[in-house]
Amino acid sequence: MTTPQEVFEHLKQLEEVDTVQSAQYREEAQQVLADDTISLKWRRAIADRLNQANHDLALHTVTTDESY
Repeated sequence: MTTPQEVFEHLKQLEEVDTVQSAQYREEAQQVLADDTISLKWRRAIADRLNQANHDLALHTVTTDESY
């Protein structure tokens, strides 16, 4: 299994990898978030980073004529 630190580092690379790899990294993060044996500190850090990455993705994929 990938360590929480590795998952956190992977989330920093989301914009540098292809779509498939990005999806795999996001799935890794979801698995860590669901694992209550992982410290709350790591789960919070990963959740914050994943949330930021999702926000960034929304900003980059929505065009000016689209709405929410």
